[in-house]
Amino acid sequence: MGFDYFRSNEGTPANNNRQSLLASGWRPFHRELDWGFLWQLLYNDTQELSQKGLNLASTVADTLGRTNYAWWANLLNIVSDNTRYEIEKFWSYITPDPLSPDHRYKDVLTTETPIVQFVSRSSIPIDYVLNRLQEITILRVLQLLERPDIITQYYSERDFYFPVNRFISWERLDVINTVYAYWSKYDIWLQIDPYDRGRRQYTLMATNITPLINKATYDLAIMLSGYQSRVGKVHSQFPIRTFPTDIQDFTDLVQQAVLNQNQLAVVVHGEPGTGKTAWTQAVAKEILVPLGYVIFILDHDAIANFVPPTYLERICIVINEADNLAQNRASEVAQYNNKTEHILSLLDGTLYQSVIDDSGIQIKQRLAILMTCNTTERLDPAMLRKGRVDLMYEFMQRFV
Repeated sequence: MGFDYFRSNEGTPANNNRQSLLASGWRPFHRELDWGFLWQLLYNDTQELSQKGLNLASTVADTLGRTNYAWWANLLNIVSDNTRYEIEKFWSYITPDPLSPDHRYKDVLTTETPIVQFVSRSSIPIDYVLNRLQEITILRVLQLLERPDIITQYYSERDFYFPVNRFISWERLDVINTVYAYWSKYDIWLQIDPYDRGRRQYTLMATNITPLINKATYDLAIMLSGYQSRVGKVHSQFPIRTFPTDIQDFTDLVQQAVLNQNQLAVVVHGEPGTGKTAWTQAVAKEILVPLGYVIFILDHDAIANFVPPTYLERICIVINEADNLAQNRASEVAQYNNKTEHILSLLDGTLYQSVIDDSGIQIKQRLAILMTCNTTERLDPAMLRKGRVDLMYEFMQRFV
């Protein structure tokens, strides 16, 4: 009966998937005896080890001692499904399990890939941009890590491993169930969970992933204006040295403040055409990017829904035409939105430092905000008070 049962399931999806794993390069994982692990069992769990050993011996004795079968039939019955199951269960007990993640790791970063953009009341453009950034960060970290030490997958009550010397890319890896990969050099785990339609979820787990994230996000810039978004690099058409001397001197003050302060807010104002936007691009590219800042160029709607990602150590936010954002709340127009309160809480730090998670990266997080406006007269007075805006300068000359 047992033989017929297993034959009738040879064409099931489970068996087909297992054959697919073997065909795509996965290999069954064979447990190996570890004398150190066996000694720990003997020393710490003597009673359980003895009980399981006696149970196995009893099963084998019953199989070999049957009187109504020939001796050679009893010997062949040793390899039957029932006896083999008992032997494998005992072997699994006395040998260590395959390596698996320590889910107590404090640094965890997750993304679905590929990211799909949905625009609705519950999914605004800034959500898509931040999700896309997180996806790019994880994929870049995986490029930095290169080949792992081990790749495992558990499926249909068996452990499989993928030979790392045959590994090419994560996209080409056959993922039927949860896949784990480990880099001992960095003490980092990757968990891959399959979704429908070929989508996957990648999760990185580590004791300290910040250095790799800093490398992965170097020179990254995010632009969001309306429903248009772009993730790339900062482009600056004019170097800082081409600006008037007084602006270069002010830039030196900004650079010193960036080095000395964890949080910095700068407002530059002046007539259109004086080079305010070009200056923010130059400062971002020549000063902030080399220091490891990720640049966010956000419009009014985006900044109103923006919360600094907790996994980034250094963030720069560029807001053009800030006088249309943080308007004086005494005006009638400003009373119809809460953008002023949002930007004030961002400048105060209360927006993202009121609650600190266990990883504590926000304690070290550095934030620089560069704002431009044509005039400061429409800005809310509370925004310009000491402690919120650190540096302010008026651009007077036309800049070509």
